[in-house]
Amino acid sequence: MSSITSWQPFRNLGLQEQVNRLFEASFPSRPDNSALTSWAPPVDIYETENELVVKADLPDLNEKDLDVRVENNMLTIRGERKFEQHVKEDNYLRVERTYGSFSRSFSLPNTVNTDGIKAEYKNGVLTVELPKRAESKPKQVKISVNGNHN
Repeated sequence: MSSITSWQPFRNLGLQEQVNRLFEASFPSRPDNSALTSWAPPVDIYETENELVVKADLPDLNEKDLDVRVENNMLTIRGERKFEQHVKEDNYLRVERTYGSFSRSFSLPNTVNTDGIKAEYKNGVLTVELPKRAESKPKQVKISVNGNHN
């Protein structure tokens, strides 16, 4: 007499692998050029007493492929990271980095002096320094103590 065993395709897989297989089976995979779509580089924005600073991670970009501008109290950073054409696409085993054009915009407070803005691109990081207007900087007021308490 032969016994019937049930088919258990996920028997030796961990939970994460089971979930991955279910999603792969349920949804069609992305096209091969999915990493060539638009992207948004990460930024840090911080404030000091004298300025706002925006730092954007933009590895593998040429300075000529960057456009930084301020219009109507809006800072816009645009650029493009190009896919390396000197390597055939068929030779890639994995492409996880994103390529293509990007645009990031940030509204600026009225306290920014747009005439003094500086931008520097070094080691794959764009740093934009936005100085504050003199009238918006904090001022310390000296208090004089008078000996007469009437």
